[in-house]
Amino acid sequence: MDFLQNNLIYCIPTLGLVGIIVMLIKSAWVNKQDAGDKNMQELAGYIADGAMAFLKAEWRVLSIFAVFTAALLAYSGTITEIKGIPMHSSWIISLSFIIGAVFSATAGYIGMKSATKANVRTTQAARTSLKQALKVSFTGGTVMGLGVAGLAVLGLGGLFIVFLQLFHVTNANSVEMRTAIEVLTGFSLGAESIALFARVGGGIYTKAADVGADLVGKVEAGIPEDDVRNPATIADNVGDNVGDVAGMGADLFGSYVATILATMVLGQEITVTDKFGGMSPILLPMVICGLGIIFSIIGTWFVTIKDEKSSVQNALNLGNWSSIVITAVASFFIVKWMLPETLNLRGYEFSSINVFYAIIVGLVVGTMMSIVTEYFTAMGKGPVNSIIQQSSTGHATNIIAGLAVGMKSTVIPILVLAGGIMASYHFAGLYGVAIAAAGMMATTAMQLAIDAFGPIADNAGGIAEMSQLPPEVRERTDNLDAVGNTTAATGKGFAIASAALTSLALFAAFVGIAGITAIDIYKAPVLAGLFVGGMIPFIFSALCIQAVGKAAMDMVQEVRRQFREIPGIMEYKAKPEYEKCVAISTKASIREMMMPGAIALITPIIVGFIFGPEVLGGLLAGVTVTGVLMGIFQSNAGGAWDNAKKSFEQGVMINGEMHYKKSEPHKASVTGDTVGDPFKDTSGPSMNILIKLMSIVSLVIAPYIAVKAIAGEHKQEVRKEIRIEQKTDASGSIKTDTLINTTDTLSR
Repeated sequence: MDFLQNNLIYCIPTLGLVGIIVMLIKSAWVNKQDAGDKNMQELAGYIADGAMAFLKAEWRVLSIFAVFTAALLAYSGTITEIKGIPMHSSWIISLSFIIGAVFSATAGYIGMKSATKANVRTTQAARTSLKQALKVSFTGGTVMGLGVAGLAVLGLGGLFIVFLQLFHVTNANSVEMRTAIEVLTGFSLGAESIALFARVGGGIYTKAADVGADLVGKVEAGIPEDDVRNPATIADNVGDNVGDVAGMGADLFGSYVATILATMVLGQEITVTDKFGGMSPILLPMVICGLGIIFSIIGTWFVTIKDEKSSVQNALNLGNWSSIVITAVASFFIVKWMLPETLNLRGYEFSSINVFYAIIVGLVVGTMMSIVTEYFTAMGKGPVNSIIQQSSTGHATNIIAGLAVGMKSTVIPILVLAGGIMASYHFAGLYGVAIAAAGMMATTAMQLAIDAFGPIADNAGGIAEMSQLPPEVRERTDNLDAVGNTTAATGKGFAIASAALTSLALFAAFVGIAGITAIDIYKAPVLAGLFVGGMIPFIFSALCIQAVGKAAMDMVQEVRRQFREIPGIMEYKAKPEYEKCVAISTKASIREMMMPGAIALITPIIVGFIFGPEVLGGLLAGVTVTGVLMGIFQSNAGGAWDNAKKSFEQGVMINGEMHYKKSEPHKASVTGDTVGDPFKDTSGPSMNILIKLMSIVSLVIAPYIAVKAIAGEHKQEVRKEIRIEQKTDASGSIKTDTLINTTDTLSR
């Protein structure tokens, strides 16, 4: 025990390394599986090549952004003081930023590479049994989950050790420790920056292709979106990988890092006497998340089914619940071992057992968000059935029903989040809120494995359709895909919940570093900042949806051109020009992702340096509240529309009559799904990165704008006092009426 106590800090990156080693083993297993016949491998090759082409194009653009931003950070790190107030940073923050950006891009690449290997192998496995198809697709997802979590813990833990040595940190509450953690924020900034562009760019790509494949292929030509004759089908399948896999991987990598970092920043303010040199509140989130990787690996062992009639959803739920329960039990012993009996943060005193309770709150909030999201988006549930029923009266009523479902779906999640924030704060103050978010993120490897399983199954179904495999193969992949739609929606619910708690923790860290004690919305500038912040998620969403619409128009025109100008496509005598559709989505996504990304990065800098930290705090509060609401609304509405459409493929009963594909209600559901596509896969999931990235940027600039708050503390304040004195005679009549005007100048 003494050895572990003395070397705990070195165990953290080791846990990340264990995750990466297991990832490599599982990746090798996937690669050994049968990839099917030559035709299947050729189609899978198109998808893999298209995905890599997009990532390379995206990386070329983002490398320019990364170098420019790193240069600015390096310059800011050389500033040692402003107006006599010392800065606790270093030019090394630029290297931290670059490493974070590279790790984030690598996390997305690992997921994408794994998915493009597993998709065709899942199709081939589906020719034998549903059990084997689930095993291949889920193992492919596990590769992504372990890769993302392993890289995050290895990168953050490893850099922390390096910075402790580099800045000669001897005390947990020293200036040197503050510098080390300030420099470490660069790692999170790099991760979140790349995540935003990957999520927005990938989302624009996938939905432009999906809309083109749906509107022309399904509605106009009357063929499935995954039909080999559909020119947009390869771009559509590529989009599943670059958006739902690479984008989600970079997204949750950023969440993972930001959550741990926010808890470390707050932990550094806590002065304790412990067995770890006063560093236990700083190390705790890294230890919990590192062990969460091991618990997620154990959880994957439970994801299996017996036969064709077994529930895939139940298998995934069992694995997820197992990892959560193990994390909850282990957290009790970790907290009691690491933390002293009492702690104090900013005057709020709490005990170590209360920290454990806060972690449980985080796990409960994450679980509740997943359950509620599943209810509002799953096939066979009331919300999706309401959309199906209203599809019978046309396209407009389908849209109305979907919007209503999305809006209603915000109520319970917001109440759960509000309750989680209040409970975690009650138990352990602001540190409790942060550690609750860390507890929620501990099982990220498992959450991502479940999430990535969906796009792999979707691709597998597409390859089965394009290869014209027997119907039973498509039935098995459709079974996996239907569950995958729900797991994708629950994954987005989990991501937005973690973003809300993480942003609050980052907000608390920002307030401390910026030197302000409160955000007073009674002040006009702060109230104005609140309103501007509330507006940002709307303009951000508008730009994302508009980008999908513009790219989809180009895609629709190209698909129509190919049907018109290439004779023999419909008769399987000619092959569509898939690469032209891939090129349209790639160019559009790279071009259109710039403006939304610029809004998230530049707005906090402008507001912070011009108006100061309190107004910036108001801005962050506004963007967090509306961002969370918009994220939940859009993701759930899109997920419900999608599964309403998929329900028609199995047949649905409306007013006593069965309806199937190509019926009029089905066509209405296709329209709803098309509207929901940019909601659930572009703008909705981007909300959680938006609110986190703006908080991270604010945290990085906090020391520089704090100077304004400190320098302005002694402004003079004028007090004006008016007194009226009256004198009366014996009869009560007023004899004199004196006005006294007093003006004092007070120093605040």
